[in-house]
Formats: sequence, C-alpha cells, structure tokens
Amino acid sequence: MERILFVATEGLPFVKSGGLADVIGSLPNELRRKGYDVRVVLPLFKKIAINWHYKFTFLRTYTVNINFEEKQVNLFYYIYNDVTYYFIEHRDYFEREGLYGYEDDGERFAFFQKAVLEMLNQIDYFPEIMHCHDWHTGMIPCMCKENFNHDYRYRSIKHVYTIHNLAFQGNFGRLMLGPCLGLGDYVFDNGNVRFDGGISFMKAGIVYSDKITTVSPTYAQEIKTTQYGERLESVLRFREADLCGVVNGIDTEMWNPKTDSLITKNYTSRTYKKGKAENKKALQEKLGLEVNEDVMLIGLVSRLTWQKGIYLIIEQLFNICNQPVQLVFLGSGEAGLEEKLREAEVSNPGKVCFYCGYNEELSHEIYAASDLFLMPSLFEPCGISQLISMRYGTLPLVRETGGLKDTVIPYNKFTGEGTGFSFSNYNSNDMMHVLWEAINLYYNEPDAWKQLVKNAMNKDVSWEQSAEFYIGIYKELVGE
Repeated sequence: MERILFVATEGLPFVKSGGLADVIGSLPNELRRKGYDVRVVLPLFKKIAINWHYKFTFLRTYTVNINFEEKQVNLFYYIYNDVTYYFIEHRDYFEREGLYGYEDDGERFAFFQKAVLEMLNQIDYFPEIMHCHDWHTGMIPCMCKENFNHDYRYRSIKHVYTIHNLAFQGNFGRLMLGPCLGLGDYVFDNGNVRFDGGISFMKAGIVYSDKITTVSPTYAQEIKTTQYGERLESVLRFREADLCGVVNGIDTEMWNPKTDSLITKNYTSRTYKKGKAENKKALQEKLGLEVNEDVMLIGLVSRLTWQKGIYLIIEQLFNICNQPVQLVFLGSGEAGLEEKLREAEVSNPGKVCFYCGYNEELSHEIYAASDLFLMPSLFEPCGISQLISMRYGTLPLVRETGGLKDTVIPYNKFTGEGTGFSFSNYNSNDMMHVLWEAINLYYNEPDAWKQLVKNAMNKDVSWEQSAEFYIGIYKELVGE
C-alpha cells in the first residue's frame, strides 16, 4: 500500500475555518515522512486564490455534468512540504467570500466531488486508499461504488471516511440526487442516503465507506447514543464494527514554544517559568492589562458558539472576574456572546480583554503567556486547542467529553498526576468548582502546579502514534 488520496474542503496553510484544516495540514505530512505517496485535493476557494494562485501549476481542463449542463473544471497542483495538493477551480462555485453556508451548497459540493472522481481518470492517478473528510465529501464513496462499479480502477479503491463533527451533515432535497450526483432513485428508496425526506451526504459517507473513523475514541462511542448521535446513531451502531476513534495530533513544529517566532520569549519545560513570565508581561502590555507576572492569566481561543461551552463562562463571568485572575478572550461567533464579553471588558479594565475576530500571532501569544486555558465544551469531537495549550505549558480546564476526555488527564491531588483539570456535568457550578481548585493550586501549591506544567509539556501531542493507527487501518483494507 503506497498511494493515499485525501479529499477535504480545507487544509493549512491554504485555508482554515476549523480543526479539519489542522488535520489536513498535518496528517498527510506525517504519512509522507513515513514513505507513503500522499496527495490532497481541495476546492480552490477565493481565500486560497488570493494568496496562493500565482504559485500553482495548471494541469488540465475537463468537464462534469451538473443539472444537465457541462461545468468546466480547471485543475491545478502545487507541491508543499513534499505533499502534492490538487485544487479544483470553478469561480462561480468557490470564489465567494465565505467557504460554506450558501443556498446552493449541495450543488457546489456535488460538483467538487464529481470533479474529484473524474480527476482520477484525467491524470491517471488511482489511489489504493481514498480518505474523505466530513459531509462535503460524503458522496464520493457512494458515487464511486454506484456510478463507477463497472471500472476496475475505481472498484479497487478502498474508502475511509472521517467524521470531524457529526452536527454538520450536508442534508439536501432528494431532487438533486440525479441531476447533480448522477445517482438513481433506488439509493433513496433503499434508505442508503435518505434522511428526513431528503438526502444526507454524511449518511452516505457512513453507509458506503469501508471504514469510518472519527477524531477521538470517546466521540466514537458518544455518537452511537441519542444524546450525541444527531439522529444518525442507529446508522452508526449498524456500522460500529467498522467505526473507530483516532485522536488528532498537532503540528509540533509549528506549535513549539522552544522555536516559535511569534512569541516574545522561547522556552522549554525546564525554562517555562521565566519564559511564561516574559510572555505574560509582553501580552499584558500589548492588550492593556495590568502588568503583573504573578497573577494567574486565563486564556480562551475559540469560536464563540453554543458548542464550545461559552454559555457556562458567561453564566459565571461575574464570579470569575472577582477572582485574582486576568482573562483574555480571542474569537468571534454569536453576537450575544460577543456583546457579553465586550461588557465584561468594559466593566473590568486592566483585568479582562476581548479580541473579537481571529489573529494568528495573538493566538500564539495567548498560548505562551497564559497559565490556564478554558475549554468547557458541550461536545468536542477531538479539539486542537487543548493539545496546543499543553504543548505550551498552559493547563487546560475542560469538560469531560469527546477528545477532551481522551487527551487531558485531570489533576489528582493525591498522586500529583495530571495534565490539566476537568469536570463531568455540563453545569457552570461544576466548572467553577474546578476553576477554584485550579486557582488555589496556582497560588498556594506552586510545586504541584510546576509538576502539572511539566507533565503537560512532556505529553506527546504529535501525529506520530495517530498516523501509525491510520496506517494500520489502510493496510487492513488493502490486505497487507
């Protein structure tokens, strides 16, 4: 087994809206280092075109049929970190201000998936493994097996499908089944793609793929329940023999406090105390916080949505602000949550800072300067932020769900073990109880705190083990 093709809609360094981009930006690199021919195909979104198009090499033009019209595909490629990236260009579909959220998303990503399948024929590249990610690519295993089963080149491909967030499923009307996807009504009638009277790209990926993965073992179990299954739990239970969870890693070269060029002072687990003090001072000065290297600085880098547990923080914001801490929030999302954080900043000058939006440099500075990182998610398939924060010696405080439960070892006051703090119930009082415990430990038991920081910084959060797990899945599918 040598040839692996990743199909996704975002990936670093080209474009990002969530954790999927981190995975696509890191996992193929790790597999390539292990000797595999790994390639990636992405839509050529406007954000990619603006910054990268001039570097791309044109390959060829071809067409696919959408709504009984031949739509032109312009195919480009670019080699980055020894991984070949292909880009599907169609300006009407992809050169828009946003990535997702348009009325014709079903048609847009049907075009993308058909263009990917035809690309294999156009460039005569047929992978042994096609690894698809999230709903935008869920129809590929279905179309490959239903529309190309007569062609041994397509029939030989094994399909792995990764669910990054089951809450986003790609559900559309059944009328696009034939015109956009070229599929017969029988795949609706037999239930393979049927969902709520329409069709589900996500369900199709689950039903037709040879193996289904998600981004943590706990989330793989959670999504088989009514609470987390988003009404696909029965389908996932049906496929549970082929379902497994593989924890994400992070790019440990990009996220490395020892070499990070975006932070004020580099440091290691041996020199973290001095390093954090200097980074904290620099961040306090930059954001207008009271300069005090001894105060506990709490950071948050997140989308401000219901999923991320921000409502728990809002409920307790008054109590948190009354503690001997400073708070730095970086993110954007729901207007009501943004307004509450702005109010907290105005009411607590020198103590609270809210940066609305996203700033890559500031995110690095927050991870390096903070002592504690808040991540009390309602659900979290895996999470990247807690892995980064541990890498920087910033102890995460998380709710025990999904990948947060799998990656953060809660502090044990009897043994001194742990890499952070956690609580179980989705309840703001439980969160506050653990936060008080963390604050007490920081101020009154510095040796215990120091040990937790070292534990966190020494934890392996790379892709090494996870890549080996995926290789095992790939080899099983091709019979090696």
